[in-house]
Amino acid sequence: MNVFYEESGSFKVATIKAENPGSLQVETASGKRTKIKTSNVLLNFDDAIDDFMGLAQAEADALDTDFLWECSEENEFGFEDLAKAYYGDKPSNIQLAATAIKVHAAPVYFYRKGKGRYKAAPEETLKLALAAVEKKRLQAVQMAEWVEQLNNKQLPDGFADKADHLIYQPDKNSLEWKAIEEAAASSGRLALTVMADAGLISSAHDYHLGAFLREMFAEGTNFPEYADLVGQLENVIDHLPISDAEAFSIDDATTNEIDDAFSLVDLPNGNKRVGIHIAAPALAITQGSDLDAIVLYRLSTVYMPGNKITMLPESVVRPFSLDEGEIKPALSLYCEVAPDFSIVANETKIERIKVKQNLRHDSLEPFFNVETLATDSGHPLWADLKFLHEFAESLEKARGKDDPNRAPQIDYNFYVVDGIVSIVARERGSPMDKLVAELMIYANSTWGGLLKEGERTGIYRAQTGGKVFMTTEATPHQGMGLAQYAWCTSPLRRAVDLVNQRQLIALLNQQEAPYSKDGDALKIIIRDFDQTYQSYSDFQTRMERFWCLQYLIQEQLTELTATVWRENLVRIDGMFFITKVPSLPELKVGTKVSLEIKHIDTLLMELNCKFKQIIAEAEREVLVNEDLINEVESE
Repeated sequence: MNVFYEESGSFKVATIKAENPGSLQVETASGKRTKIKTSNVLLNFDDAIDDFMGLAQAEADALDTDFLWECSEENEFGFEDLAKAYYGDKPSNIQLAATAIKVHAAPVYFYRKGKGRYKAAPEETLKLALAAVEKKRLQAVQMAEWVEQLNNKQLPDGFADKADHLIYQPDKNSLEWKAIEEAAASSGRLALTVMADAGLISSAHDYHLGAFLREMFAEGTNFPEYADLVGQLENVIDHLPISDAEAFSIDDATTNEIDDAFSLVDLPNGNKRVGIHIAAPALAITQGSDLDAIVLYRLSTVYMPGNKITMLPESVVRPFSLDEGEIKPALSLYCEVAPDFSIVANETKIERIKVKQNLRHDSLEPFFNVETLATDSGHPLWADLKFLHEFAESLEKARGKDDPNRAPQIDYNFYVVDGIVSIVARERGSPMDKLVAELMIYANSTWGGLLKEGERTGIYRAQTGGKVFMTTEATPHQGMGLAQYAWCTSPLRRAVDLVNQRQLIALLNQQEAPYSKDGDALKIIIRDFDQTYQSYSDFQTRMERFWCLQYLIQEQLTELTATVWRENLVRIDGMFFITKVPSLPELKVGTKVSLEIKHIDTLLMELNCKFKQIIAEAEREVLVNEDLINEVESE
């Protein structure tokens, strides 16, 4: 005796070898013996089992599912009942098995109610289900077409309209995204690469920028329209005295938000008066105003090679920026400096300052560098610059940070014009860098102390126990050797500086402080600023890495030199770019090596290099300084 039975959702046949209560020992046509439950048996028959399933499946394939459904009863039924309704009163064993196979394979038409038992789907439900099946079939056809197009690096119709969501916030259940994932899986690529290859991502640069803008500037980077501030500003500054000093600034050629400038005046007593002049937007950007809301939303200017997103609109920056040839409002710190560079007295004023010149790094460097400090270079301001540099050195020594044996550190400036990047190395600590940095540090420390003495709260940068943090307390900054350090010198570019400037102006005018000690406003600003500023910094680093890779592609380099940073990490020469080289042998930190470029991917930010040879052994084992963030602001 043979049996036709169901097991794990499929149908099988076998010959009975032994019967037990509730179970059978059977042998399949291949000779395999197994144990099955008696309840799983749907049909007993004497026909040969060798070709039984083949004949039953062939018969099932010939059956019309729609006609079977029409022949079925409304109530629950067994497959034998349906076979009789379809074939007649005495269907063959093959026909019975075929009916079971066909009905079981059509769950849309027939709901399963038990072993061999079913119930026909209601007509309306069946229509909806069949429509869904057809829709699914058409989607599968569509998706297969899209996958083929994507694997041929072609962009399917309609994808461009959904580019933003597909790239940055895909609906994982959408047919388009499933096609992208299928194309990625079938071609061995990443989904991001699939989209780029098909042209959905226009460029790697736009992808990285778009990701940042979507996260940090979801409503766009354009500013709302503001009334002209010039008229308002005149009412605020008309009463301010005009300084007798003439100031000059020192900035990179790309800087157009000029926050700071300097002046130097000889005094009758033989001393000199050093002026540190900071743009004063806090005179007109009042707390709680619409502009203030923008400041507290953006919190800082965002920098990236070849571009920036300013904290303030250009129409607001211009009236305050210390531009050449103009008279602008400023918060000025005057230091009376003796010939030995000791500071006799400090005075802070709210005034207007004449800006004589905006000096730029590239044009000033040939006249003001380490070599020209000893002899007049011929620059009209050489003597003033030399004195201010010596004063800056004195300030550095006073805070215990002068180190003549300090290894030189190189900064890299990026200049991007029409997609072409140049990377220019500048040694940090050059005379002009030190002049600006030390005078800014002194102003920030002095004004932080002034707020403390005036019992006005402010926002400070502090460092204790090696940890740098922001606080409303005038806490020491041990790393800089300062009793306190408050950011005050970049109010056009940082919200913290603008907030501190408001507190200083109120103190000087003997007015109530905009931010009280007992309120939470400054703590909220600190929290938001910390998070946002770090995001901006991470983005700037990411874009600098992008342009480093783009530079390698642009210059068509196949080899490069690098310095071992640690383990299998190297720092590429001529730029600050650290990458892993898996083939790098164990070498001392500082060893110079030659590398072969195997692959560059600006989208995935990958540089794949192979070790070639050692160029120069490290002279000595050096320690890597991993704290690459200088507390001195980049002026």
